[in-house]
Amino acid sequence: MSEYYNPRRTKNLFDPKSRQPFSLSRSKIDLFMECPRCFYLDRRLGVGRPPGFPFALNSAVDKLLKQEFDIHRVKGTQHPLLEKYGVDARPVQHEKLDEWRQNFIGVQYLHKSSNLMVFGAIDDLWINSKDEYVVVDYKSTSKAEEITELNKEWQDGYKRQMEVYQWLLRGNGYKVSDTGYFVYCNGITDREAFDARLEFEVTLIPHKGSDEWIEGMLAEIKECLLSDRIPEPGKDCDYCAYRRAVIEVGE
Repeated sequence: MSEYYNPRRTKNLFDPKSRQPFSLSRSKIDLFMECPRCFYLDRRLGVGRPPGFPFALNSAVDKLLKQEFDIHRVKGTQHPLLEKYGVDARPVQHEKLDEWRQNFIGVQYLHKSSNLMVFGAIDDLWINSKDEYVVVDYKSTSKAEEITELNKEWQDGYKRQMEVYQWLLRGNGYKVSDTGYFVYCNGITDREAFDARLEFEVTLIPHKGSDEWIEGMLAEIKECLLSDRIPEPGKDCDYCAYRRAVIEVGE
């Protein structure tokens, strides 16, 4: 068995008889929306999808961006990227920012009607002239075309991600702007040589979010978790298609 994967977990699973809040990450909400069956197998039965290996370069870009914005946060100065795009916001200091950035901790909020403790780790937090907090998420990739908007279907998950963060902060009593920003770093590949340097084109993409869908989604998730019946698979779930194909081949 791989050291990165436990095919039959027994801890941190949903127990219908328990009255304790059940922790639910932002990514698991997205998993439920993608495939209720995979979500149920993971959170209720302890059989999760095999994980992909982490993208070390993406993590490095995230770390460097945080360090860069933190310099301006401490000095109280404006970041050149925000000046370039004329954004009414600046990096803000907050006593909980380090905690909110930590994976498996993040911003937490107990949704009382479902008894789900929802959490998610943010990348950055700005504040505008209206004293509204602005959620910021870093993204990095390498594509030939310039990235100026999130107009691909698979990027809808990025938008939901930001909307969950906005909802979490509002749940904690903070005044949050509907508009968040993606700091998008696109690796440039048309250079003549590598020269031990990877350069990026950085764009700032706004997203006006709406968290109105979250309450209903959490109710659906709780109903799914309480059921003793495994849900139908998502129509485009490759994992379920693979499992089905293996069963058919073995018949």
